[in-house]
Amino acid sequence: MLRHPMKEELIFPPRRSLLGHKGTYGTVLGIGGSRGMAGAVALAGRAALLAGAGLVRLAVPDPILETVAGFYPEPTTIPCPADAAGRFALDALELLQTHAENSTVLFLGPGLGRSDDLDRLIPQLLQRVSKPIVVDADALNALVAAGMRVFEQPIILTPHAGEFARLRGEPTPPEEHQEERQAAAVEFARRFNVLLVLKGHATIITDGERLALNSTGNPGMATGGSGDVLTGMMAALIAQNFSPIFEAVRLAAFLHGLAGNIAAERLGEESVTATAILEAISEAFRDRPEPRGFTPLSFPG
Repeated sequence: MLRHPMKEELIFPPRRSLLGHKGTYGTVLGIGGSRGMAGAVALAGRAALLAGAGLVRLAVPDPILETVAGFYPEPTTIPCPADAAGRFALDALELLQTHAENSTVLFLGPGLGRSDDLDRLIPQLLQRVSKPIVVDADALNALVAAGMRVFEQPIILTPHAGEFARLRGEPTPPEEHQEERQAAAVEFARRFNVLLVLKGHATIITDGERLALNSTGNPGMATGGSGDVLTGMMAALIAQNFSPIFEAVRLAAFLHGLAGNIAAERLGEESVTATAILEAISEAFRDRPEPRGFTPLSFPG
């Protein structure tokens, strides 16, 4: 039975302890990038740091390592075996699994590209890793190629409408009203035991039992790289382990949309870019209302 959207307040991270260190706030392993799409994984990694992760490591194909490392100085980089086109080779699987075991949470997908090796690598990695994983972009397409299965570990899928249609086995997104989108999202999340973040106007967040609709954001955020920023933010808030994963993901969607609204106020919706959203993340955190810890969300429905 479809539940009404949640109206509870969001849970924010507590103030940082004077005794905290980078290990306190989690290690995010980002896996992504390919020749021509190095910026996607770099954006996600930077977003993870701005959302509070203690340490971010970016595993990328070796040919683009210097490019990714050149975007921002804070994330460390891990060179991985690549194919002739500058994408991950299947030989990267063991190395990725090893680094995953030393991480708190993973994000997987920004800038990956498509190949037969990736269609084999992504499902195998998801089978071997027990840590929470945020799955986005071409990693979702690899799941489509392999066929969806029921997951046992915490998996967060972040499709837009077209990707969600493909995950459901449909050639194009159906014309659906919001209530139909919600029902489809809940059914899918329950069927495959995933936390689904169906991006778009009033982004839907559901684990098949709970349902929340995000209230922040604007049309200017429909721009390349915006979803990569959200992916990094979700991974960072999960890594900090201050609340259940469902609540961390709700908060990430809210703050991402709020950062987008701040960027639109500064620049106008037409000029919002992923970098502008990135640069507004700190303000989105800083400007939340007191008392620190809660801010109300109004959900339609």
